[in-house]
Amino acid sequence: MFTDASILVTGGTGSFGQAFVPILLKKYKPNRVIVFSRDEMKQWEMAKKFEGDARVRFFIGDIRDRDRVYRALDGVDYVVHAAASKIVPTAEYNPFECVKTNVIGAMNLVDACIDKGVKKVVALSTDKASCPINLYGATKLTSDKLFVAANSYAGGHNTRFSVVRYGNVMCSRGSVIPFFMSIKENGALPITDERMTRFMISLEQGVKLVWQTFEDMEGGEIYVKKIPSMKIVDLARVIAPAAKQEMVGIRPGEKLHEQMISAEDAHYTYEYPEYFKILPAINKWDTDVNRIKDGKKVPEGFVYSSDNNAEWMSDTELSAWIDANWDKIGAI
Repeated sequence: MFTDASILVTGGTGSFGQAFVPILLKKYKPNRVIVFSRDEMKQWEMAKKFEGDARVRFFIGDIRDRDRVYRALDGVDYVVHAAASKIVPTAEYNPFECVKTNVIGAMNLVDACIDKGVKKVVALSTDKASCPINLYGATKLTSDKLFVAANSYAGGHNTRFSVVRYGNVMCSRGSVIPFFMSIKENGALPITDERMTRFMISLEQGVKLVWQTFEDMEGGEIYVKKIPSMKIVDLARVIAPAAKQEMVGIRPGEKLHEQMISAEDAHYTYEYPEYFKILPAINKWDTDVNRIKDGKKVPEGFVYSSDNNAEWMSDTELSAWIDANWDKIGAI
């Protein structure tokens, strides 16, 4: 699919893009990989890693800028949409800015991809879009709905849109593991709530889910990766066994447990060996055999959340993962 193709990654200097681009270049033979983002310093730093590789292009721009998005998509075949305003407390205190990026930016991208004849678009979502309680989650749910409906909105155009959804990325910038690693020598780790659980997924697993989505999608599906859960108190104990755990309370807009599929979504959800697929509720696409393929309908009332997960990461597994990824933690 990607041989001799042009692929654009919005928010491409973020944690996902830093993992996605080198894997894409190694696994496939694309003609161009365009990194689209608004931070020139991050682009300058990232460009050093690909010096001499003419396939990698860097394009300064903001997803909010409709004209710039159109210009960036000239000749592009596939798009991965990773750009987002995603820090929960920041979104709570700066709601207008979050909406501009996550909602208006998504609308700009949908229009531009259709008009420019892009073949397929995969947008990255978050567990917080399932039954959202914070503004970030609400904007990402809106974004998900926009990308799902875009397959109908496209009319006679052939551009297809789908979404991938996953939880806590284990070594992404600002996530809990690099944060705990950075302060473990202080002798105390802040814990928001001793009951809190989180899904655990590596960047490599997130990238693989995007590949699977591009290969499988018909348009409008939301793909949810099957991944293990872990209690935050256990995660803190593995990282700093001797550190005191101080309960500090849940932050504004923070959830006790992550949820990726709600009971309301269960009616449209199918299970596969490595992921779940939430089919669109519109246009009777949830009964389309081309979208269902060999999926098995989940039970009525099914909920996929980090506290009721069938798979849990052990202390040994987490410790081994940290040892194997020490050089990556906090580096991107």
